[in-house]
Amino acid sequence: MEQPNLPIIEYSEYGRTIKATASGGERLDVFLASSCGETRSYVRRLIVEGEASINGKEETKAGAKLKAGDAVELFIALPASTELAAEDIPLSIVYEDSDIAVIDKPKGMVVHPAPGNETGTLVNAIMYHIKDLSGIGGEMRPGIVHRIDKLTSGLIVIAKNDNAHRSLAAQMKTHEAGRVYLALVNGNIKKDSGTIDAPIGRHRTDRKKMAVRPDGRSA
Repeated sequence: MEQPNLPIIEYSEYGRTIKATASGGERLDVFLASSCGETRSYVRRLIVEGEASINGKEETKAGAKLKAGDAVELFIALPASTELAAEDIPLSIVYEDSDIAVIDKPKGMVVHPAPGNETGTLVNAIMYHIKDLSGIGGEMRPGIVHRIDKLTSGLIVIAKNDNAHRSLAAQMKTHEAGRVYLALVNGNIKKDSGTIDAPIGRHRTDRKKMAVRPDGRSA
């Protein structure tokens, strides 16, 4: 199975830039929301404000259709008033050594601060419980190598130094280190094991859900 192009995130003192290559057929706002992990409404606002570009040219239409190979970028500025603070939030640390920590993130917890979720995040919690964290992810994401959605519970690996961060990121990029999800399904699955390989996109009527769609993206 061909792996989809993974977005590249570049950090600066002013914010972060998401760079991704389109597969073709996607709306700009849907593609960028999927690439950066922010809400579609927030991404749409950034596009209208002129923070997105396609092949180096500014694009302010959220519904612009992308072509295969389009180089898409989105700049997300750091909130001027954001102050990242350690918070005494209970954490389930299932493993820890001098390089990494593995946290069992509960459902409902956001991984890192973002507009609308400036406090109470996993980052705020790990800053309290773990003093040494990698800085590669940027000022607002110390130790964060990967993320899982707010409403998803599960294990997330935290890098305690930059060497560990680089190693983990490389392993995830090459799929040497993988992630397995357990999901509840509705229906009767006839086989005990197998592979479901189908394109996934936003549900046509319930925008909070994802569904198999012929115009979806390779998962």
